[in-house]
Amino acid sequence: MHTVAELQINDQINLLSKLSFSRSTNALKVISSYFFSKLSGKSIHWGLPISIAIEPTTSCNLRCPECPSGKREFTRPTGMLNSGFFKETIDTIYKNVYYLTFYFQGEPYLNPDFLEMVAYASGKKMYTGTSTNGHYLNDENARKTIESGLDRLIISIDGTTQETYQSYRIGGNLEKVIEGTKNVIRWKRKLRSKTPHIIFQFLVVKPNEHQTKDIMQLARDLEVEEVRFKTAQVYDYKHGHHLIPENSRYSRYKKEKNGTFSIKNNLDNHCWRLWSSTVITWDGLLVPCCFDKDARHQMGDLKQATFKQIWKDTAYHNFRSAVLRSRKEIDICSNCSEGTKVWA
Repeated sequence: MHTVAELQINDQINLLSKLSFSRSTNALKVISSYFFSKLSGKSIHWGLPISIAIEPTTSCNLRCPECPSGKREFTRPTGMLNSGFFKETIDTIYKNVYYLTFYFQGEPYLNPDFLEMVAYASGKKMYTGTSTNGHYLNDENARKTIESGLDRLIISIDGTTQETYQSYRIGGNLEKVIEGTKNVIRWKRKLRSKTPHIIFQFLVVKPNEHQTKDIMQLARDLEVEEVRFKTAQVYDYKHGHHLIPENSRYSRYKKEKNGTFSIKNNLDNHCWRLWSSTVITWDGLLVPCCFDKDARHQMGDLKQATFKQIWKDTAYHNFRSAVLRSRKEIDICSNCSEGTKVWA
């Protein structure tokens, strides 16, 4: 039986194994250009992103209260990622990008071609991960998940009793999530696969913060490899909110002396994400960060320009420059969780 630390190390070794000469060279370019920009205050970028998040779909089966997918409140078009477009995009970036996350908004398993796309990226020796609410991990999908070569599977599970779980995951069924987790673990053993690295992600909100120890125990019972606690994003937090937990350790916000709330993040004038990663929406738009859920800051459209053209173009340069100049003035930065993450 491996310890949690050993399993985490094995996952990191797997991640590092995806580095080729060209990917390593690109990573060095990204790191050096980021620190040069941070120190000089001038936007410089010598490489391409290290990691990319791509959106399989905007659709979701649940109605989580602080999620655009759950609230059905997108102002941008909704739909499914086309596998042909996906493969064309991957063919142009895989030599430099080695970490691919199949998630932005929505439930990835609702895209019927999702696991086929994972297998394609895995065939390019990219490290692949996804985040799911766990409701579609039936026996067949669990087997196909293992066979696809998926490297990391994050399962959102925000409660250890149905009552607590459904207080945020509205419309969800905890037993179905647990059964789906068991299915993946069973097929992982049956196929003698070391992947995916399975993570329980627990979004800590006031209704479930009393179950943080319980989720650790549930993970041990099921032999899930890791638990991560995530701070909840609240859109209207200034005067408090019923989802903000009492335990400040699990909160993205701090209470001021006057009773109002502010974000813990200092929002310093730099951002590693803008140099190391990007997000591709289901319909081919590049947006700078996963906090731009409605794709308001569109850097370009892959249907009209190449990935490299967009990454190096004026819009991206200007956005990075704006962050270096005054990050606090950028709307999508106002709820950034960098620096407030909590690990198990």
